[in-house]
Amino acid sequence: MNFRKKTKLSSEIPTSSMPDIIFMLLIFFMVTTVLRTYSGLPIELPRAKKIAKLASKRHTTHVWLSKDGYISIQDKGHKVDDVRHTIWGIRAADPQLTISMKTDKNTKMGLVVAVQNEFRKAEALKLNYSTLTAMPTN
Repeated sequence: MNFRKKTKLSSEIPTSSMPDIIFMLLIFFMVTTVLRTYSGLPIELPRAKKIAKLASKRHTTHVWLSKDGYISIQDKGHKVDDVRHTIWGIRAADPQLTISMKTDKNTKMGLVVAVQNEFRKAEALKLNYSTLTAMPTN
C-alpha cells in the first residue's frame, strides 16, 4: 500500500511585509541615533575679518585652549608637556593631519606659543586657527 500526502508544504518565506519592517527599523535607528559633537572647553572664539574653510574635516584634529590655561585634544585634558607626545601619536596614525586650534579670545599668548612650539617639536606643521564667521563689512 502506498500512502501519499495530499497536502504539500510550501517552503517559501512570505516577503509582502518586508518593506514595512525595513522602514520601521530605518525610522527607529534615525530617531535613536545621537550624532557626536565636539564638547571641547567652553571658549569664546575671536572674530576674523577674512576666513577660509578647511578643505577636509577627515584629517583634522581639534585642540582647544581656554582662558584658564586648560588644553583639550580630542576631548581629553592635557598639560603643555604632554601635547607633543599626544600629537605625535595622532600624526603617526594620520600623516595628513591638520590641527584646528580653537582658543578663547582671552587666552594668554604665552600658552598659545608654548602649544605651537610643541606642535613644531611633533613635526605637526599644518595648523589652522578657528574663528567665528567674518563680520560683515559695510
